[in-house]
Amino acid sequence: MSSDRTGKIIRAVGGFYFVWCYEDGHVYQCRARGVFRKDSFRPLTGDDCTFRLTKAQDVEGYVETIAPRRSRLIRPPVANVDQALVMFSFVSPEPNLSLLDRFLIEMQRLGIPVVICFNKSDLADEETREKLARSYSRSGCRVLTVSVRKQEGLEQIRELMKGKTTVLAGPSGVGKSSLTNCLCPEAGMEVGALSRRTERGKQTTRHAQLFAVGDGTFFFDTPGFSSLELRGIEKEDVKSFFPEFEEYEPQCRFQGCMHIHEPDCGVKTALEKGLISRERYDSYLQLVGEVSSQRRY
Repeated sequence: MSSDRTGKIIRAVGGFYFVWCYEDGHVYQCRARGVFRKDSFRPLTGDDCTFRLTKAQDVEGYVETIAPRRSRLIRPPVANVDQALVMFSFVSPEPNLSLLDRFLIEMQRLGIPVVICFNKSDLADEETREKLARSYSRSGCRVLTVSVRKQEGLEQIRELMKGKTTVLAGPSGVGKSSLTNCLCPEAGMEVGALSRRTERGKQTTRHAQLFAVGDGTFFFDTPGFSSLELRGIEKEDVKSFFPEFEEYEPQCRFQGCMHIHEPDCGVKTALEKGLISRERYDSYLQLVGEVSSQRRY
C-alpha cells in the first residue's frame, strides 16, 4: 500500500474523483472513502485533498481527507475559488443582463470578486460595445472586452488569472469552451456549434472541470446556465448589491429609500441625468419585484 499524497480534485463524475497530484502533476482516478458517505459529505471539484493509491504503481486510489474550504459555490458546485470570470457575448446570443446581475449578486454574497468578460467584440458595433461596458463600469467589477475567435484581449485574462483559482461561468454559446482551448490547449474541449434556430449554444461542458495552467494558476470550466434564482434576500437589501447607487443615496429625502416610488430620490435623479445605467436600474426593479413575489408565495 502506498503512502498518502496531496492533490486537488479536478473533476467529479459518477462517484469518481479525478485528482491532480501536487507531487508529480499526474491525474489519478479515485473513489471517496465510506466515511464521507457516512457523514453525508460530498467532495467537490476544487477541493484540496489527501489520497492513497490502491497499489504503489497504480493510477487508482481513494480520497482520504478533504482540506478546509476557503469558499464554496452551490451552482456550479465547486470549492476554493479566488475569483469568478463571468462571460457573456455582445451578440449571438444577445446578453441576458438580468442573468448577469443575478450572478453578480450571488458572488457578492459569497465574497468572491468578479471580472465581467464580454466576448465576440468583433461581431458587435462600437456603440453596442461602449454601451455595455459603460453600463457595468460602476458595478464594482472589472470589465473586459475580448474576441476569443480573433485572440484579442486574452493576455489581460491570463494576467488576471495568474496565481489564482478562477471559475469561468456564463450561459451556453458565449465562448467559454473556446476560451478554455486558448488558455489550456491540451484540454481538448469540444466546441459546440451555435444553433441558428434558437441562437443558444449547444451544451459542450457537462461537469465542472478544473485545469492547471502552471504557477499555482487553476481555472474551472463549468456548464452553461440559463437561469439563476435569488433566495434568502429581503427586497430592502437588493439595492446594496448595486454599488453605483451608493454615491447618490445621501441625496434621497427619505432614509431607507427604495429608489422606486419615493419623491426626491437621489438615485432616480442620477438616473435621469444618465449617471446611472438605465439597464442596471431596470434590472434592479425586476429583482426587487421577484424578491417581493417570493415573500408572498
